[in-house]
Amino acid sequence: MQPYLIGVSGGSASGKTSFLKTLSARFHGGELCIISQDNYYRSPDLHLRDDKGFINFDLPECIDVSAFLEDLQKLRSGMPIKRHEYLYQLEGQEAELIEIQPAPVVVVEGLFLFHFRQIFEQLDLKIFIDAKEEIKLRRRLQRDTVERGIDWNHVMYQWENHVRPSYEKYLLPYKGEADMVINNNDHFSNSLQVVSDHIKTKLHP
Repeated sequence: MQPYLIGVSGGSASGKTSFLKTLSARFHGGELCIISQDNYYRSPDLHLRDDKGFINFDLPECIDVSAFLEDLQKLRSGMPIKRHEYLYQLEGQEAELIEIQPAPVVVVEGLFLFHFRQIFEQLDLKIFIDAKEEIKLRRRLQRDTVERGIDWNHVMYQWENHVRPSYEKYLLPYKGEADMVINNNDHFSNSLQVVSDHIKTKLHP
């Protein structure tokens, strides 16, 4: 029996990671696994650079879609996968090798899931997480300056020149194709409960 595939997309700093961590904690090991698009970034030397020479991490071309699809197919076939965890903007550092075991419910997460139609067409449930732009920007500034040590000015440059244009071109057009839109301005408690209950009906029909 093929696993049930859930796709979770949404803008940068919309809360995808927090949502999925909380969701995953509600299930026992073996019931649900998560595969993240972030771990399929190509080598930095293959990324496109903007007019000022900065790498634009917010383009679909940054992702090794073939490898992403291959690993997704392995999970769907009941095979475990191994992948080095991607260290955002810390290329060259030793990354942890993570192993993902197959499960009855597979959650696929990433910015460009809906844009990559080969992945989109496999999804049984499509969830789009969003928030107001000023809230996403505030979260991004907090995360990147504090957790990732990126200069405030560079975070703002990326937001204006990479993140926002990418959202408008590669994410927003597909928002209307989602089965469920979660507006995560304050919290996602109610939506989390709905998704959890839905997954339980798939695990225990």
